[in-house]
Amino acid sequence: MNFLISGSAGFIGFHLSEFLLKKKHSVLGIDDLNNYYDVRLKKSRLNLLKKYKNFFFFKKKIEDIKIVNFFKKKKIDIIINLAAQAGVRHSLENPYVYINSNILGQVNMLELAKELKIKKYIYASSSSVYGGNKSLPFSVKDRVDNPISLYAASKKSTELIAEYYSHLYKIKSIGLRFFTVYGPWGRPDMATFIFTKNIINGKPINIFNYGKMKRDFTYVDDIVSGIYGSINLKMKKLHKVYNLGNSKSESLLEFIKLIEKNLNKKAKKNFLPLQPGDVPATFADISESTKDLKFAPKTKIKEGIPRFIEWFKKYYKLL
Repeated sequence: MNFLISGSAGFIGFHLSEFLLKKKHSVLGIDDLNNYYDVRLKKSRLNLLKKYKNFFFFKKKIEDIKIVNFFKKKKIDIIINLAAQAGVRHSLENPYVYINSNILGQVNMLELAKELKIKKYIYASSSSVYGGNKSLPFSVKDRVDNPISLYAASKKSTELIAEYYSHLYKIKSIGLRFFTVYGPWGRPDMATFIFTKNIINGKPINIFNYGKMKRDFTYVDDIVSGIYGSINLKMKKLHKVYNLGNSKSESLLEFIKLIEKNLNKKAKKNFLPLQPGDVPATFADISESTKDLKFAPKTKIKEGIPRFIEWFKKYYKLL
């Protein structure tokens, strides 16, 4: 099959692209290679993908309306929109970037899907849509109309936009709510990366809510398996949303202990209050994902963290 994957130089987009390329699918990758984090890391991912003859890269912004005309004559079976401006805290400082990339980008990708009459449209949502939800685990049946960050609001908006396009233009669409993804080639703004880097360099790590935080840490390979399940799903509804998480709410302090253990070095801890737009706990109910997508996350954090640290040391030549 022919896939168009936006955000192909990003963390999840890179892993998904490589997975599909190894299965001999054709991947048209889009990324704007912005400087939200180290562009060299994005280019390193991209260089690995460019080794495959069935990978074709286009440096484009999905929020640019010209992208629809550019791709509408290409042979594309499935669009997977993983390009987005990420980060809850960053959205407090740079709101317009989130509106452009996450909302306008979603509209453009769905306009392209409409033009191409594609088989399926898959897009990244986020566990952030659950906002201040006090009920754990988070279920796709829960209401998600109380976002506590612009990032969360933008992701909820992408789901509503997809619902509209599916209803009006009969586009088969799937939204995937990712829960705290980590693993090799991860984003430098994410906790696993920051903690590892600072501990190695002897710098303090910021621990919010005075350590009373729990996260559903989900290994990137498990996320890719969930996306692949959505690719293979024979849909009964035009639009559906699923949780992709490890379905285990892990203590942040225990997560840090595992990093310390694998680095054989103690962290300097700086305990701080809960930050605006943040939540104390996330926990995915994956019952519908298991049933429909055959989603079965396999990687425990005690297995995933050593793999990340091994990659980190190798990539930054610390071995």
